[in-house]
Amino acid sequence: MATRTEEAPDTTARGTLIGFGAVILWALLAPLTLASGEMPPFQRTAFCMILGGALGLAWLALKGVSLKRVFTQTPRAWLIGVGGLFGYHASYFFALGHAPPVAASLLNYLWPLLIVLMAGFATGEPLRPMVLAGALLGLAGAATAVLAESNFHLEIAPEHLAGYAGALAAAFIWSGYSVLSRRHGATSTAAVAAFCLVAGILATLCHLLFEPRTIWPADSQAWGFFMLLALGPMGAAFFLWDHGVKKGDLQTLGALSYLTPALSTAALTLGGFVAPRWSSAAACGLIVVGAVLASRAGRLARKG
Repeated sequence: MATRTEEAPDTTARGTLIGFGAVILWALLAPLTLASGEMPPFQRTAFCMILGGALGLAWLALKGVSLKRVFTQTPRAWLIGVGGLFGYHASYFFALGHAPPVAASLLNYLWPLLIVLMAGFATGEPLRPMVLAGALLGLAGAATAVLAESNFHLEIAPEHLAGYAGALAAAFIWSGYSVLSRRHGATSTAAVAAFCLVAGILATLCHLLFEPRTIWPADSQAWGFFMLLALGPMGAAFFLWDHGVKKGDLQTLGALSYLTPALSTAALTLGGFVAPRWSSAAACGLIVVGAVLASRAGRLARKG
């Protein structure tokens, strides 16, 4: 297993940058979802993942990669890949259906901090204090951004315990998927195409079983945004993230992930979906400071 310390600093920095590309694409998830119109969550996930996986396989075939090799993975690799992609979305959708969205989002946004805390399991490196400080600032910023959507009203009730558990499960599944992907870095990023395809099939089954209606985009413009959603945040982002967690600085990448809600808020504001808020600016400030701390710690570690 290769660790970060065994790789050249420029290779690690490039891997971190590529992984951060996924964060940028995920920031577009909310505006593209809203622009593409109402749709059951499992149906949306199924279409996006199947399309992303199919296009990934087509691209690999054009490059001359053996598709048989793409699908020839160990049972552990299948469990990590499909379990992470499908398990995260299934848990988060369950949480949103059984708990207030604000509380579910807050608990879900623990995953970047969990990556920072668990990164040593995959890389063998000690936890860098500046990265931890950056992650905690990011968590504070993400909490501010999410709470601002409900005017800082957080509803907590015993009847929502199952939803809270689902949100926590989503956070642990995605952080565990990310860390285990690094630990088992011998699995090629090309395999993500196969994992997406299988996860999409599982999401299709959930749509047929649990969602009574199938709703497609209403017009060509909505279809265009839907296709961008499938190609970007629900497609290419998974490949970029896989490369990043395997080749980049895992601790730094985890802390930088807190930029997702800040960038998402900015995209929603620019798109006219939400009005600008001072609380959003404060949240972005906390997250940016945390990201700067984490990235600086990563650079110092690579130089050292």
